Amino acid sequence: METSMEELKQREAIIAACLEMNQSGLNQGTSGNISVRWGEGLLITPSGLPYRQMQPDDIVFLRMDGSYEGRNRPSSEWRFHRDIMASRPEVGAVVHAHPTYCTILSIQQREIPAIHYMIAAAGGPSIRCAPYATFGTEELSQNALEALEGRNACLLANHGMIATGPNLDKAMWLAVEVETLARQYVGCLQIGEPNILSDEEISRVLERFKDYGPRPKQADQA
Repeated sequence: METSMEELKQREAIIAACLEMNQSGLNQGTSGNISVRWGEGLLITPSGLPYRQMQPDDIVFLRMDGSYEGRNRPSSEWRFHRDIMASRPEVGAVVHAHPTYCTILSIQQREIPAIHYMIAAAGGPSIRCAPYATFGTEELSQNALEALEGRNACLLANHGMIATGPNLDKAMWLAVEVETLARQYVGCLQIGEPNILSDEEISRVLERFKDYGPRPKQADQA
């Protein structure tokens, strides 16, 4: 099937985001994976292919029933990408990575509390840590879905993190914010117990955050 220009742009955007993840230190090697909702399924990174070698045709189209089209197998973590998209219609993109500070906290099986008002970017007063399960399994997917209840991001115990968004730009932005919060929290724990903002304060911030985050550039008005 011929790829439309719009689909080609989405595939190129996924590759660019993968390269950005590694260049920024958000991820290492090929351990991260990205998906974008597309048609009756999603476009997702292939399994094990280095990002610098990736071409638009390497991105896999994954249907909601788990079948796929393309010359590569989808990421081994395809299940939670698919399940998040299936259960959260507002989600248009999912970013999974193993950033250093998120992973440190996930190894300790700690959630990130409201140490800073930017926690609201993840949808609530904490970023939960899902219980451990083997990568690529249905159990991991279910654990992630539960940790994401009412949230836009979570940690995965002894593994890494997931960030979601209505589009790829916002999911990538949130992934960076979550790693920043994790780094701040780890730093605070080296000094002592941090002051935690109240749930009431985070509720106020959430009201102000309804339109927060990166926005598409608007065309100049005549």
